[in-house]
Order: sequence, then structure tokens, then C-alpha cells
Amino acid sequence: MFAKIREIEERYDSLERELSNPQVINNQKIYQKYLKEHSTLSPIVETFRRYKSVQQEIEDNKTLLNDPDPEIRKLAKEEIEELKTSLEDLEKQLKILLLPKDPNDEKNILLEIRAGTGGEEAALFVADLFRMYSRYAESKGWKTEIMSQHPTGIGGFKEIIILIEGKNVYSRLKYESGVHRVQRVPETEAQGRIHTSAVTVAVLPEAEEIDVQIDPEDLRIDVYRASGHGGQHVNTTDSAVRITHLPTGLVVTCQDEKSQHKNKAKAMKVLRSRLYELQQAELQSKISEERRNMVGSGDRSERIRTYNFPQGRVTDHRIGLTLYKLEDILQGDLDMVIDPLITHFQAEALKQASNL
Repeated sequence: MFAKIREIEERYDSLERELSNPQVINNQKIYQKYLKEHSTLSPIVETFRRYKSVQQEIEDNKTLLNDPDPEIRKLAKEEIEELKTSLEDLEKQLKILLLPKDPNDEKNILLEIRAGTGGEEAALFVADLFRMYSRYAESKGWKTEIMSQHPTGIGGFKEIIILIEGKNVYSRLKYESGVHRVQRVPETEAQGRIHTSAVTVAVLPEAEEIDVQIDPEDLRIDVYRASGHGGQHVNTTDSAVRITHLPTGLVVTCQDEKSQHKNKAKAMKVLRSRLYELQQAELQSKISEERRNMVGSGDRSERIRTYNFPQGRVTDHRIGLTLYKLEDILQGDLDMVIDPLITHFQAEALKQASNL
């Protein structure tokens, strides 16, 4: 491991020299390429240098173990123990930093939230999750855009698809895919009984044209007049777009924009990302069952989390995490759930790597 890190450090030093080279600075394409690589290597090199610094401190303290003053020997011994603990933590961090990167981690995402069992109550919870993720995105400085929505009568959604753009969006939200269950007394329930409803969440890495090649001959594009719920916002032109991908049968519709051109562009973006997800799923199915269990399949049929309103409780079933902070989480304070998930899956990846 350390031989590999030393090679990385040498490359990092080389990049620093190149980034101060006037010829490189004047060639923005190469400069940006080197800058990105430098930024990627920086966490590894900085952690490694802290590791070497702590190693040196341990060696310095070892020379004090033979000091004639017993108090100095005692202090040196205590400090060595603390430094060894720090060294172990830094070594673990280095192992995590050297794990193979998910190629999608830096991508933007399409977040699809759909009502499952529970009728109108499930549709209302779709709206709750939409607000939760929107507020989380806002707290991170990410940009959100509604790509498609199918509202219901009392403020819910049968389905809503949003594009979230920003730094490392997929890496933070990729573990949100699955079934989110809600337990609460519905607004429509006069008896005050607690109902259980379910909503599915899918996190799709945004696919660029370079990721997925779509043959225009494989598409059937239909246009029709858009209509809002209850007849509101009815368009008098054929602006709504339905795209069918004939080889897979995937269908995407979009009618949010007044422009047919804009609706088509949004629908193509959603279609491209769904096709990319299919490609990724096919690749993943070729990986061993053990590996698939280690990273988590992200299958939307898996129940991953329960939001219990009477107890103010949120439970993530994959890692046995229970927090009595339902209101804070629904207001977008999601890091208290996401950080433990990332730590868990990193630990699983480290176990897998050590068994190889």
C-alpha cells in the first residue's frame, strides 16, 4: 500500500511543478486536466504526510523513554500511545482513500420519487420527501430543477422527477434508492388511526450523451396537448412530449414546459439516465453475489427506511440506525443519516478488499 502511495506522492509533486509552468498555464485544456488530477490526489497525499509526521513524532518520543527524569519518561509513553492511535486512524483513512472510486460519484443525479402503497397518503409523502431532498440540496449549494411531475388534488404527487446538480451529488445521495415507509395518521383519516404507506426513491446518475448512445431510429416520439390537474393550465398547443424507447419499452413523458422543444429535451435527459441505469444494472449482475451484497444493490424493492411520525423516529434498516429527529430530517438535515451510511459502506468495502 505504501509503495503505491509514494508513487502517488511523486505524481502529485510532479503536477505541482507542471501547474506553475507558464507553458501549461497558457494551455487551459492541459492546465484544467492537471488541476483536476492534482485535486483528486490531494486528499491522499495530505493524509500520507500527516501519517509520516505522526510516525516521526513517535520516533522523537521514543528517544525520551530513556530520559533520567521519570516524569518525562511517563509523559513520553502516554504520548506515544496517543500517537499510535492517531497513526491507526490515519492508516484506515488511507485505505479508504485508495479504494476504487465509483465512476458515478461526481455526477449530477435524477431523483425519481413515486407513490407506492397508500393511495393519497403515499402521494402526500412524495411531496414531503421532495421538500426534504430540495432543502438538503439547498444546504449543500446544489441546484435543483423539476423535470417532470404528476400532482394530485390535495398537494401530493403520484410522481416527481428532479435534476440535482452540484459537486459530488451522486456520492452523497446514492444510498437513498429504495422503499421509504411512512407511519402516521393521514390527513384524510377521521378515525385517527395510524396508516403505513410507502414511496419508492430512485437515484439515477445523470447520463451524458457520451455515456449512452441512442439511435434516433429506436425512438417513437408522440406530441399531445398538456393538461394540469383538474383541467388547470391546459395548453392549446401540442407541447407535451412522450418518448418511447422501442428496444427496451421505456416510456418518458414531459409536459411541464410550454415549449415542445424544452419538454423533448427534458424527456431525453430522463430517458438517457434510465438507459444508463439499465446498462449499470447489467454490469452489476455480472459481478459476484458476494460483491453485490457488499456494495448494496440499491434495488428499489428494498425497504430501506421508516419514518414514524407518532414517535418522531427515523430508522434506517440497513445499518440499524434509529434517530428521534424526524422533524429535523424532514427539514433537510440529512447528513445525520447519510454520513453513517457512507461510513458503513466504506467499512464493508474495506472488509471486501482485505479478503481479496
